[in-house]
Amino acid sequence: MRIVVLVKYVPDATGERSFAADGTVDRAAADGLLSELDEYAIEQALQIADEGDDVEVVAMTLGPDDAADAIKRSLQMGASAGIHINDEAVHGSDSLATSTVLAAAIAKAEPDLVVCGMASTDGAMGVVPAMIAERLGWPGLTFGATLSVSGDTVSIRRDGDVASQTIEASLPAVVSVTDQSGEARYPSMKGILAAKKKPVQHWALADLGVEPAIVGLAAASSTVLETTPRPPKEAGRIVPDSDGAGSAALVDFLSAGKYI
Repeated sequence: MRIVVLVKYVPDATGERSFAADGTVDRAAADGLLSELDEYAIEQALQIADEGDDVEVVAMTLGPDDAADAIKRSLQMGASAGIHINDEAVHGSDSLATSTVLAAAIAKAEPDLVVCGMASTDGAMGVVPAMIAERLGWPGLTFGATLSVSGDTVSIRRDGDVASQTIEASLPAVVSVTDQSGEARYPSMKGILAAKKKPVQHWALADLGVEPAIVGLAAASSTVLETTPRPPKEAGRIVPDSDGAGSAALVDFLSAGKYI
């Protein structure tokens, strides 16, 4: 069985982030790392590999040279191999183009199962897994709090506000998992050393049969017209209670709705 896990190299959310002149995220200006939500996807794939025989977990990423770090982290966690799709023409692609490229790469890799995080921590759209499933003509099971495979059937439990659903589909399929699916493992020293010897394939658009004209910033369905830097934090209001007026001031503050 072959499982492809989609992973993304994203700007560190704890650092300063900004936009480039073309309206895209200035990734060169911020430190990057593997998207935290994708670590849950890797963990679920590795658990399937731990429980079964002859299961290969392949980490696949789409991005520039620095995105190799997402593959590296995945291999250190336990993935068997990596696929890095890197082409300058992809810069500025929207979710439609991204799903087109990834679907073509998945078709080339020929997995039995694709596992994704519920969303990326930079775009936070959560639509790419469903788009990929549609383009491949495969079942799409999204936002799984659990994931299991039995024979040719994949199953997830999707938790809602008032109920949970168990959804099953035949393989091949595309699945996304939430951050409730289980804590991701940390790379061990053995895993870090072993990652250096694991194979990583490098593909460009030409290898996938995708025309550059349908991807990239010029082909995007939306355009960023203007960006405004986040304003600095303001000091909070301090209400002294030496004269017993603190409770009244708090009631006034809450009734004014300023805490929303």
